[in-house]
Amino acid sequence: MYGECVMDRCLKRTEGERVANIGYARCSTVAQDLTAQRQALAALGVPADRVYLDKGLTGTSRARPGLDQALAAVREGDTLTATKLDRLARSVPDALGILGGLSARGVKFALGGSTYDWDDPFARMFLQILAVIAEFEANLIRQRTREGMDIARQKGKLRGKQPSLKPAQDREIRRMHDSGDYNVAEIAALFSISRPTVYRSLERTTALPPLPADARPEPDIAKYDQLLTSAQEAGTRKS
Repeated sequence: MYGECVMDRCLKRTEGERVANIGYARCSTVAQDLTAQRQALAALGVPADRVYLDKGLTGTSRARPGLDQALAAVREGDTLTATKLDRLARSVPDALGILGGLSARGVKFALGGSTYDWDDPFARMFLQILAVIAEFEANLIRQRTREGMDIARQKGKLRGKQPSLKPAQDREIRRMHDSGDYNVAEIAALFSISRPTVYRSLERTTALPPLPADARPEPDIAKYDQLLTSAQEAGTRKS
């Protein structure tokens, strides 16, 4: 299972069954619910065990395991059913590629209660228009999200993740590192932080002036002594 994507499921056909109706449903976030799409597919005649799902995956990305499984399950004469075209794809190239591939394999595509023949000029034009609208809506959502983030950033409400260290600590880490008396691992142990945090701290203080001596925070010397004692004991055991 990937989110609610059905993986590695073999489609079992009943004896004498030549064609099957395969359903596909998708939602963009894990918080969203697929119940409405499942119910709509059931009303369209798609059995519950033949519905492939992608939960928390955007339609602008082609990397969707549930969709891959649905496309692998259909064969010539089958029908792939979706409630809306934007559930299948929110990118024009992806939508046209999927629909063209289904048609080439002899698989029908049903949208809502209607089945469309990709080789029919009017049906193809209609689906192409829906694909353009789906991509436009996705681009509009992204634009509005960026605008909202810009406004929040200007108001100081969106500052991103803040550093775990205070500026004075950053400067002291820079001083200790530049002195050559401490390596990154020792600094990380003294401040109870990870080595990547030390490297990020050093990046932040590349252009900063040194901290005045009377404002430098004192590291935990007792912890450093414990670190040296542990290293000496380890060396003694090895010898």
